[in-house]
Amino acid sequence: MTIQVRAARAFDDVKTMLGPKRPDANVCWCLSYRISSKDNIALWGTERGQLMERLCAQDPPPGVLAYDGDVVVGWAAVHPRAGTSFAGNRKIPHVDDVDVWAVWCIRVRPGHRGKGISHHLLTGAVEFARDHGAPAIEGYPVDNEGKKVDLTMAYVGTRKLFERAGFIKAADTDSVLNGFPRVLMRLDLR
Repeated sequence: MTIQVRAARAFDDVKTMLGPKRPDANVCWCLSYRISSKDNIALWGTERGQLMERLCAQDPPPGVLAYDGDVVVGWAAVHPRAGTSFAGNRKIPHVDDVDVWAVWCIRVRPGHRGKGISHHLLTGAVEFARDHGAPAIEGYPVDNEGKKVDLTMAYVGTRKLFERAGFIKAADTDSVLNGFPRVLMRLDLR
C-alpha cells in the first residue's frame, strides 16, 4: 500500500468521503467548523454539497485527500483558523496572534481503517498548510489516554496521533467530545 496525499480539488472524491448516500440528506460535508453557525443552520440538503463543490474550486481547497493508488481512502479538513468557526470559538482558546491554520477533521474510509492512513492525512495536512505559507498549524483532538473513542467522534483525532506528527500540547480547552477533554495541539512550521 502506497498512500499519496493531495489537495482536495477533485469534488467527486470529496463527495465519496463526505457525501450522503441520498443527495438531499442533510449531512455535515465537513462544513460545521468551516462556515458560521448561522450559515451552517441555513444550508440544507443539496446546498451543502454545492457549497463544498465551490470550495474545492477555490485556492486553497478545503483540505486534503489520501489515495491508495487511484482509490480515495481518506480526508482531512485544513484551512486558516481565521476562516473557520474556531476563530470565534469560546471553548478553544487562541494561544497567540499568529495566523495559524487548523486541521479539525480526519476521516478514513471504512475498509481502510487501521492501516495508518490517518497519520498520512495529518502529515499531508501539515505539508499542505506549510506549502500555503502557514507559520503554524493546530488541531483540537481528544485526550483519551488510550481509551476507545466512538467512531462517530473519532474525526477530531487523538492527542497521541498529533504527538506522533510532532505537535505539542499548547493549551487545554473547555471543549469535551465523547466524554474526553479536547486539547489544543500545535506545530510550528517556521
